[in-house]
Amino acid sequence: MFHISEVTGADENQFIGFPHTLYKNDPSFIAPLQVEIKKIFNPSTNSFFQHGHCTRWLLYDNKKLIGRIAAFVNLEKANATGTPTGGIGFFECINNQEAANTLFNTAINWLKDKGMQAVEGPINFGENDSWWGLLIQGFRPPSMGMNYNPPYYQQLFENFGWQKAYDQLTNVIDLRKPVPERFTKIAEWVVKKPGYSFIHFRKRDFEKFSEDFKAIYNDAWQDFEGFTPITSASISDTFKRMKPIVDEKIVWFAYYNNEPIAFVLCLPNTNQILKYVNGKLDLWGKLKYLWYSNIKTVDRARAIVMGVKKHYQNKGIESALIYLLKQEVLPRNTFKEVELAWVGDFNEKMLAVHYATGATLEKVHRTYRYTF
Repeated sequence: MFHISEVTGADENQFIGFPHTLYKNDPSFIAPLQVEIKKIFNPSTNSFFQHGHCTRWLLYDNKKLIGRIAAFVNLEKANATGTPTGGIGFFECINNQEAANTLFNTAINWLKDKGMQAVEGPINFGENDSWWGLLIQGFRPPSMGMNYNPPYYQQLFENFGWQKAYDQLTNVIDLRKPVPERFTKIAEWVVKKPGYSFIHFRKRDFEKFSEDFKAIYNDAWQDFEGFTPITSASISDTFKRMKPIVDEKIVWFAYYNNEPIAFVLCLPNTNQILKYVNGKLDLWGKLKYLWYSNIKTVDRARAIVMGVKKHYQNKGIESALIYLLKQEVLPRNTFKEVELAWVGDFNEKMLAVHYATGATLEKVHRTYRYTF
């Protein structure tokens, strides 16, 4: 008999730890850092609580934990499409449709009480650079911050009645293969054009780059349906999370006559090391991380997001950023691949740039929508 209960402080570890039990026999699963998941649900570390609400539940069969889910309302974005819309995420469940339906219905009823009329999921209670979308293609080990789930989740969602909203595509550049000549010529031409400059991010100048990032991001995405401007607080949250692994040399900003016009934010795929710590960066976890960092090589980087102001799109700026990124990492002789993640299937311009580099499709994450 199923029993569902709202997560309290005493249940935190069960909510965080459930995937370890569910995926114990799945060699592709890499446990996310528990401390990072906890930050998402902590009002003191997640600025989205300043303009939103969040609740979580655990589902039991008798006394055995068999599922979990979270639901959120982001008041700044809920009415962006004209229909009050909430979100669900961090869904995990055994392969049982009745159990999944119980989780979905519980979250939906909560959202109804908050005045919502539709829901999207699985999404994050934060920016869409992480924990966004259901993996439906490319069931290989995830990069840091990317959702991983078993194939049967797609049926659990679609049998309930969830409909596709959009897909997020992850393409991969194999750095060991030559880039198409036409792409290189365009990129080199843009890099040398008068007035254009390309510089690395510097942690010590975070405030300047934060404002430049916000100006570019909010201009680049303003025409996409449901877009809401990114805030300085949200950028700060994201940077705090990424700061320990940021490599300044693979984060680029582009300027035209000192106006910020584009960026690419790339990180090493530290999941290649974190898979050995099992989600825990306690003392033992840190020691294991240091040990494996010395004997294992992170050979993949992940380009989390790229943005170009509208006026400068289709001018080769995207190509120049990817070209410079490759020129930076090739001499290191460490990175073998760059993961270009994630780009919505509606963003035809950026996908065209990806494929011009010779990148190939590796993963598809799907964001679903359900109207009450």
